[in-house]
Parts: sequence; C-alpha cells; structure tokens
Amino acid sequence: MTAEGGFSTEERLARLEARAEISDLVARYAQGADRKNDPAILGPLFADDATWSAEGFGTLVGRDAIAAGLAAVAAERVLWSIHYMVSPLVELAEDGLTARCHWYLWELCTMAGEGTAATDSWFGGWYDSELAKTDRGWRFTRVTLDVRLQGEANPPWQLKKPVRM
Repeated sequence: MTAEGGFSTEERLARLEARAEISDLVARYAQGADRKNDPAILGPLFADDATWSAEGFGTLVGRDAIAAGLAAVAAERVLWSIHYMVSPLVELAEDGLTARCHWYLWELCTMAGEGTAATDSWFGGWYDSELAKTDRGWRFTRVTLDVRLQGEANPPWQLKKPVRM
C-alpha cells in the first residue's frame, strides 16, 4: 500500500491477476466436475490440507481425499453433469495472499437411483470458498456447496455425444 492508503500500480495489477487466476480456478473446477470429477483435474486445485463439504455428500479433508472422494461421488451417484458456475465474486484480503470466492451453481445432472433407474435432475445452490496463494499458485483451502434445489427434469435429458473441451 502507498503512504496515502491506496494500492500502488503494481499491487493493483497483482490484485487483478489474482482475481483472474481465482476465476480460472472456478472454471477448471467445473471442467473437472463435468468429466466425472476427474481427480487429475480437481486434485491440483486444492491445498494439501483443504476441506470440501456439501450436505448429503459429506466432508472430505485433504487434497488426495477430496480428489478420490469426488471421483467416487461421480462413479456412484452423479452419473453425468454439466455445471454452470455463475457470477464468481472474488474478495481478496488486503495482503493479497488469501481470498474468499462465492459463486452460484446451476447444474443439469443424471443421478443414480437407489434400486431404480437413474433420474435426470436440476440441481442448484451456491459455493462458498476460501483460497490461499501458494508456491503452486492459488488453491482452494475450503469449498462448501450449499445445495438449495434439486428436482427431477421432465421430460428427461436427450443427451448427444459428449463434447470435450
């Protein structure tokens, strides 16, 4: 900070870059989620001691546990998905080394049935996260999904062949 209390040009640039990197992290999270919670994509987004939680899905602690646990959710419960991560709001700490990020989730998915056929569903809520700048770049230290809406899609999805990005 400058003596006047404002950020210097270099600090302002660093803060803009941090916001862009955090927004990219949210986008990569969506990519990994839409690839059946690919642990190779999701794992590197988290700090070593991070936590991930969502009511109905549990709490996962540690990067490896998060990557494996989310992959298990995709294999067992969420059979297909497309995530729309909407309006990420990045709040950087004054020191530029930690941040919070909130965004809305709108998801189309196919959920495994318990003894029944899979169900195409709407899924919505919001994410609340904390992040830290590490020697590997920005990483999530905590991600919490607050599910607010889930319902059956009627008529069901008519999926075309998968698109790879």
